[in-house]
Amino acid sequence: MKADMKLLVKEWIDKWESGDYLNIPISDNFRHKSPYGTIEGKQPYLELVEANKEQFLGYSFEVHDEIYEEGRACIRYTGLHNDFVLEVSEWFFASGNEIEEVVAYFNVGELSEERRLSEPESRRA
Repeated sequence: MKADMKLLVKEWIDKWESGDYLNIPISDNFRHKSPYGTIEGKQPYLELVEANKEQFLGYSFEVHDEIYEEGRACIRYTGLHNDFVLEVSEWFFASGNEIEEVVAYFNVGELSEERRLSEPESRRA
């Protein structure tokens, strides 16, 4: 249902804005694709967030456009974090009440050293 997707995406946004990333509605087989690459699995994704909390948490989101269909949605928004602004479009694909995949589009550009992501300890050789 379109309404279910809208609620699921709203929950995703609310959890990120509140910093409650451990309870975002994602499946165990969650996949996240972005200009940084693809993360496969809920646990590896949450570990990446944990290792890079400063880059992931503390955002507020201004949603500009939304498209909802059964099992998928697309939102375009501005992410604001202190003086950092990020323009993003994300596709969400879901099954039931869990997000299975997010495909994010944004311009990474030149990143300052403090914005670069670190590998979680569990992924370091």
